[in-house]
Amino acid sequence: MASATALLSSVFGFDRFRPGQAEIVQAVTEGRNTLAIMPTGGGKSLCFQLPALCRDGVTVVISPLIALMRDQVRALREAGVVAGALTSGNTDEETDEVFRALDAGEMKLLYMAPERLAAGGTINMLRRIGVGLIAVDEAHCVSQWGHDFRPDYLRIGDLRKTLDVPLAAFTATADAETRTEIVTRLFDGQAPETFLHGFDRPNIHLAFQVKNSPRTQILNFAAARKGQSGIVYCGTRAKTESLAKALSEAGHTACYYHGGMEAEPRRAVETRFQREDGLIVVATVAFGMGVDKPDIRWVAHADLPKSIEAYYQEIGRAGRDGAPAETLTLFGPEDIRLRRAQIDEGLAPPERRMADHARLNALLGLAEALHCRRQTLLGYFGETIDPCGHCDLCDTPADVFDGTQSVRKALSAILRTGEYFGSGHLIDILLGNATDKIRARGHDDLPTFGVGREYDRRQWQAVFRQMMGHDLVRPDPERHGALRMTETARPILRDEATIALRRDTIQKSTGRPAVKMLVSDEDAPLLSALKARRRAFAEAARVPAYVIFNDRTLIEMAETRPETLDQMAGIGGVGAKKLERYGTAFLEVITGAIAEAPHPARRKLAGRDGAAVFDQLHAAQMELARGAAGTEKYLNCNSTTLSHIAERRPATLEQMERLPGMGPQKTERFGAAFLQILQEA
Repeated sequence: MASATALLSSVFGFDRFRPGQAEIVQAVTEGRNTLAIMPTGGGKSLCFQLPALCRDGVTVVISPLIALMRDQVRALREAGVVAGALTSGNTDEETDEVFRALDAGEMKLLYMAPERLAAGGTINMLRRIGVGLIAVDEAHCVSQWGHDFRPDYLRIGDLRKTLDVPLAAFTATADAETRTEIVTRLFDGQAPETFLHGFDRPNIHLAFQVKNSPRTQILNFAAARKGQSGIVYCGTRAKTESLAKALSEAGHTACYYHGGMEAEPRRAVETRFQREDGLIVVATVAFGMGVDKPDIRWVAHADLPKSIEAYYQEIGRAGRDGAPAETLTLFGPEDIRLRRAQIDEGLAPPERRMADHARLNALLGLAEALHCRRQTLLGYFGETIDPCGHCDLCDTPADVFDGTQSVRKALSAILRTGEYFGSGHLIDILLGNATDKIRARGHDDLPTFGVGREYDRRQWQAVFRQMMGHDLVRPDPERHGALRMTETARPILRDEATIALRRDTIQKSTGRPAVKMLVSDEDAPLLSALKARRRAFAEAARVPAYVIFNDRTLIEMAETRPETLDQMAGIGGVGAKKLERYGTAFLEVITGAIAEAPHPARRKLAGRDGAAVFDQLHAAQMELARGAAGTEKYLNCNSTTLSHIAERRPATLEQMERLPGMGPQKTERFGAAFLQILQEA
């Protein structure tokens, strides 16, 4: 390690390694396959840059964002290291310079995006230049169900085998499931030398707040830190623009950043953020993963992140210099509803969506934590610590109370309704609201009907939210978001355990108008499932989703829940052609059962007057197939013939006999019964 230690000082200007770096550098330098999980700001990049200088050949660094690569290449060149990047953002001159250095054997580190691996000639080029090591930054991107999945990361494992060189993978956010997936996909299941150096960032202060007046909350948080560089993460592009404007009007230097911007304005924001002190960037999660700015003093989330992994990754952009930094995360029922919908509208299989709901529950558990927030956060990643003294709950302990009776009432309502309903319907039962749906199902006769009037609707929503945070209940993707109990809940239901809840997040209604929803809470999960099915058809046909069905049509399906093609045909926007093409598939989503596809002749009548007549004709035919006595030779009319009868409505036996597919024999057997049906119709 003498040469590495010398280079650490002469090239990078450090007199000692940070905790955990030395053994990782040694493993990578000696050519051992390595997986290192280190906290953001822990010095991951040095752990592959330094070995690259110690080893022969070129080290190829697979990195997910152009900005990240540009920053690291610029810093390496400033330190006198020959490094380059092949990205879509290169000028022709930059690309020529990279290949010149490679051909001359001068290049030590070559950065490239994973998408480059799909380009023709890349593998041959890598063989030619003498690659000695592959380094994978942000290795969690290989996880197919992670928060930053990049499909082209799946090619890296094959690249390692093709080049037959060691591989070092680095990430700051990987729970046990993601670590297993990294080993499977990058190392072909052969366990690498693994270094797990903790997830704690003790210099970052953690805080959550329930949304009250979100814009004011963010403005107040920023005002108390005026002149400090910060990031505000938002869930939508529109919100980044409006909140950046509000911050600017409040006297801050602020700009916005999102994936819908042109490349040049995005680069301008990245450059400004690197160079200007005190700039606030209001952004979607498209911003930050590639920005290596050490003195970001605060990060705020105006909307709830997708998962604990995403939350940890995003707050990790603050305080990378080790100095104190602060965070604030706002959350409310609309956020949770949005995140649930994003999971349910995805194309993942049910078991994966169930796992994603559990991950969201874990984030709610952090938001609704009763004690030290850092204990909850690190506990998710498998670490145990004493109370940190540096989070909002250590500053001001939560106001908790014994919520066992309330939780037991909610669990009882879930069980007595067969675990088939979401929180909206369950809250109506607890409040004693005799809605049409409740009366239709007889739920106004349940013992739990009306037993929860001590809370209003918003307070019960907070109780259910905390129940999800404690992982007592999870939405069932196969039942369109119906809540199902977990094993954790059963001791509480059986009066074998108690549970504390936070009083401060169970607030009385403030009188502020509720956010206007497209559908009711009860119908929202089904709408998400219908959108997922629509998305699958749209992607297969390579057309916009609205070409399949527009939102208004899906909303009507979710609210009316048709059970047959005839009922589906009555939905606005479902014409004959779309009914034929998509009707059965969408019925399967609504009913939860595989719908039997009717004969095309019957399907064409769906929703029309002739449909009911067709069904009656079919039933009469089945009854008379062996004659009135049931002893004659089997005889039947095919669906096309029944369709002709239903549409043309013959008035006499003679007219019926002349229809295609009838003739004298069938008219004699079925004619009288068919005429009677037509006359009654």
